[in-house]
Amino acid sequence: MERRFEKELDDLKANLTRMGRLVDGQIDLACHALFYADVELARQVLNKDGSVNELDTLIDKQCQEIFALSQPVAVDLRLLMAALKINNNLERIGDIAVNIAERVEPLSAHHAFLKGTRLAEMVQIARIMVNDSIASFIESNPRLANLVLESDDVVDSLDATIFRQMVREMQRDHSLIEPASHILVLSRHIERLADHATNIAEDVIFLVEAKIVKHNAFEEHEP
Repeated sequence: MERRFEKELDDLKANLTRMGRLVDGQIDLACHALFYADVELARQVLNKDGSVNELDTLIDKQCQEIFALSQPVAVDLRLLMAALKINNNLERIGDIAVNIAERVEPLSAHHAFLKGTRLAEMVQIARIMVNDSIASFIESNPRLANLVLESDDVVDSLDATIFRQMVREMQRDHSLIEPASHILVLSRHIERLADHATNIAEDVIFLVEAKIVKHNAFEEHEP
C-alpha cells in the first residue's frame, strides 16, 4: 500500500513537471510570435491549448483520488495542497499564452510601435519568473522561489510605465488608439503572468519549508 502511494505521488509530480514545461513552452512560442509578428506560430499556440486543458484535468483527478483513497498527512498533504494550487496557476499561465497569441495578428501591422514600448523588457522578466518558479518546484528549491518573489515588483512597475506611455500615445495620435489598446491588454496579461509565477513560488516555499508566504513578505521585514 505504501509503495503504491509513493508511486502515485511520483506520478503526480511527473505530471506537474510535464504541465510546467508545456505551459512554459506555450508562453515562449506566444511571446516569440508577438515580437516577430509570426501569425502562424500564434495559431500553433492556440491549437495546443487543448493539451494544457487535458493535463490540467488529469492532475486534478490524480489529486482528488489520492485525497480520497490515501488520507495523506504532513509533507504528503502539503504536496497535494501545493499541487492543486500550482496546477491551477499553470493552467492560467497556459490561458495567458493563448491571450498573447490572440493579439499577434492585430499588432502585426504595428511592429515598430510595439518595439517602442518596454513590453519586451517586461516579458523577459516575467518569462524568467515563470521558468524559475517551475524549476523551483522541480528542484524543491526555495532559494530560487524567493528570487521569483523579488522580481514581482519590477514587473508591476513596468506595467504602470507602459500604461502611462500608452495613454500619452493615444492622446497624441488617435490613429494609435487601437494598437495602444492591444498593448495595454498585453501588459496586463504579462503582469498576471508574473503573479501566477509568484503564486507558484509561494507554494514551493510552503511545500519545502512549511511556511506560508504572502506577496508582501519582504515589506513585513522592513524596519
